[in-house]
Amino acid sequence: MRLVKVFGSAEKVLAAGLKDLCETGLTRDKPIHALAAKQFLKDPEKEWTYLQSKSFRMVCIGDDDYPANLAEIPDPPAVLFVSGALLPRDLVSMAVVGSRYASPAGIIFAEKLSSDLALNGITVVSGLAVGIDSAAHRGALKAQGRTLAVLGCGLDVNYPSINADLRQEIARTGALLTEFIPGAPPSSGNFPSRNRIISGLSLGVVVVEAAERSGSLITARLALEQGREVFAVPGMARSVRSKGTHTLIRQGAKLVEDVEDVLEEIRPLIRPVQSAKSGKQEAGSEEQSGRSPAVSSPPFSKACPGPRSGRGQGELFSPPFPKGGQGGFEKTQYTPEETILLRILDKVPKQIDEIASELKMPVQKAAAILLALELKGLAVQLPGKYFISAYN
Repeated sequence: MRLVKVFGSAEKVLAAGLKDLCETGLTRDKPIHALAAKQFLKDPEKEWTYLQSKSFRMVCIGDDDYPANLAEIPDPPAVLFVSGALLPRDLVSMAVVGSRYASPAGIIFAEKLSSDLALNGITVVSGLAVGIDSAAHRGALKAQGRTLAVLGCGLDVNYPSINADLRQEIARTGALLTEFIPGAPPSSGNFPSRNRIISGLSLGVVVVEAAERSGSLITARLALEQGREVFAVPGMARSVRSKGTHTLIRQGAKLVEDVEDVLEEIRPLIRPVQSAKSGKQEAGSEEQSGRSPAVSSPPFSKACPGPRSGRGQGELFSPPFPKGGQGGFEKTQYTPEETILLRILDKVPKQIDEIASELKMPVQKAAAILLALELKGLAVQLPGKYFISAYN
């Protein structure tokens, strides 16, 4: 991307010689020599035909469906290879990662947490590795939610082979994505690069189990550098699988015992991120700085729940209509489903199953709408998944 900015286009970069490339200030390393020698060029038409035959897509930075969160990190991939669909709702995503050699308790926790995140309308991001990653994907799928799997190899490489069925299900209902070309093997050097995409796609990273030198700690460090929230699940004292997560907690990561610990932290982030995606400024917002409002503050801070960003603080939880009634709320920016749900909420708590039944929709869809209303200050969640109106 730096070269494209200097030369003006990708075509001009490809046409440049070694001298021109080195005059940009980049060092004379192997990638520059390879670029000058055109070593990467094979048969682009043949490769494009192959992508189409596999129903793979190339999504370039700047494209409408390039993930907005990922575009905000310091070193976003210029191109993503995608199998499946990237949707606007994936802007509200959480990464759930952890050990490949997970304990049964860790597997159960990761699956339950991811399921609960999905039921709240949050896309779950992970790396399709065995262990915690696989459990995270399965949990989201069991809740009929969305999950994104970031690979450390080409889309057509069946790795790990034990997850062949899982990857097919993810591609069908969510998306597989990678920056590596088809056929690229899963070499060890690929995974730190993959990890930056996992954290970059997400509002935050939850580490469920991790040893002292776990790759999940690399993801947590990258998340910190990107300004994402970092969460960690405590484990058994003196357990090898808990040493990494306990270190994160000592360093200030948010301790997670259930999904509410995550939701409490990210609720203030969701509406500013959605506003940045739509290009609309919240009341009292600062000028756009090119960084996402979701990543404007250090994730290891111990601040009490509330807006983490200076953007839109005055509007984040303010009611869009007077406390005296809801007349006229139809004129504000709500979806038809949000408007209908607002009308059935009152001061008598209703359980989410009852709400879903009344609306004749799946529970997970009702949960996603309720979360949106919570974030707008219109609904209040009580223990036991009961909800009431905030302003009736």
